[in-house]
Amino acid sequence: MLLDEFHTCVDDRVLISADQASRFAKGIAGDFNPIHTPGARRFCVPGDLLFALTLERFGLSQHMSFRFLAMVGADRPLTFAEHEDGVVRVQDDDGKCYLEVERKGDVTHDSSVVEGFTRCYVAFSGKNFPHYLKPLMQQQGVMFNPRRPLVIYDSMGFSLDRLDAVAPSLSLSNSELTVVGKRGDVALEFAISGEGQPIGVGAKKLVVSGLCAYDDAAMDDIVSEFYRLRAEHAGA
Repeated sequence: MLLDEFHTCVDDRVLISADQASRFAKGIAGDFNPIHTPGARRFCVPGDLLFALTLERFGLSQHMSFRFLAMVGADRPLTFAEHEDGVVRVQDDDGKCYLEVERKGDVTHDSSVVEGFTRCYVAFSGKNFPHYLKPLMQQQGVMFNPRRPLVIYDSMGFSLDRLDAVAPSLSLSNSELTVVGKRGDVALEFAISGEGQPIGVGAKKLVVSGLCAYDDAAMDDIVSEFYRLRAEHAGA
């Protein structure tokens, strides 16, 4: 299965090591955010891995919304469970909730459909930086702190007209950055297609903290480092 190498199950708990999280971020999502690098001071498990594990366990519903409440550290035992209110929650043994998922409509557990949607969304989501964020920040004249870049996954949701596409594709349809002081709220809207036909829409929200004035040289260095890491990973 797609996710077998990126987590470990112990009894009814899911554990994700720093190495597993980092390999998923780089190898599946193409995400080289430094907070997913083992040993990083603010290391966290990619939200897209929690998203993918949720779909693997509960299937793909026509309408789904994901709200990320906290960052997950390495080797944290997690439970994925649907509660009496119908909300799927990802929690640790202390009851701290990291992710809430609401679902409506029909659902499919067809592994080819679920994996196809997972792969296409995660690949789209992994392009946050520099593909989507850099142009938005440049337009607004702001950027994250180059010494401590922090982009947080806040929420996402989507609606599908049908649940039979085994090789869907996602494309950015609109993007917006709203600046409030040193915080930036990023809204990314996307269109979902299957076999060349529109089959749904979705949106994702990110939060960029510690905004400062845009610096071309500093941004060029960050982008260069991104592509260096990507090339290094491709050659590994």
